Amino acid sequence: MTTQQTDETAIAQALEEYYFGGSYEGDLSKLKRIFHPGTRLYGDVKGQPYAKTLDEWLDVVANRQSPKDSGKPFKGDILNIKVVNSIAIAEVYVKAYDVLYHDFLSLHHVNGTWLIVNKIMSGVSQ
Repeated sequence: MTTQQTDETAIAQALEEYYFGGSYEGDLSKLKRIFHPGTRLYGDVKGQPYAKTLDEWLDVVANRQSPKDSGKPFKGDILNIKVVNSIAIAEVYVKAYDVLYHDFLSLHHVNGTWLIVNKIMSGVSQ
């Protein structure tokens, strides 16, 4: 297995366990394991501009009903991962709360761990 394949596998596993798992369960400890503390989140939801710091977004997650507890469908899909040395981009879909989010996640390999350092996304009603 090449280093790029190894990195892609490590990123996919981290996204599944910490990003998708943490988002589904509303588990802040999982989300904090995949996001760099300085992460910014930008995009639009239902046509409205969206911009938050990681702390602002985690506060939203902490104060909402988790997708798991809502009983509504949730699904995370990895569409593509591209790795160049210590940086990567992951394109993913996240279906939650009757919204399909199309995310582009910038990752950086820091101290042996892949971390999301920026998230841009667009969410549309389903």
